[in-house]
Amino acid sequence: MRPKTLAEVAQRAINGESFDRCLANFLDGFYAAPNAGALVDDPALLAPLLQERGQVQDAYLAATAEQLARSQGFSVPGWTGAETRKLHRPWFASSLAALRAVLLLESPAAFRARNLFVSENALARA
Repeated sequence: MRPKTLAEVAQRAINGESFDRCLANFLDGFYAAPNAGALVDDPALLAPLLQERGQVQDAYLAATAEQLARSQGFSVPGWTGAETRKLHRPWFASSLAALRAVLLLESPAAFRARNLFVSENALARA
């Protein structure tokens, strides 16, 4: 079953499921039937359990919520602005130095604001 909310994505990751797979499944469902309620609940923080990887995922969830809300004309959930949802050091979706410049340029504003540098289609689904 697909996660219906970003909070459920976080809970499943806490329970040991793949964060990336859960997020992809959530996005599939969200794009099929956009729903502001899927973004409202504050996901549990993953950083206490997963350290640095969890910090990245916490920021990624906030960026995802903001990006999806803005693209659908929904209000951006308040939880997305929390300091615990921002990285203090830049994180790049690729370790290849040659791609970093591209990621710096392409990264959507919601991701850049949290020091996450991803491709412009990071939330796209086929």
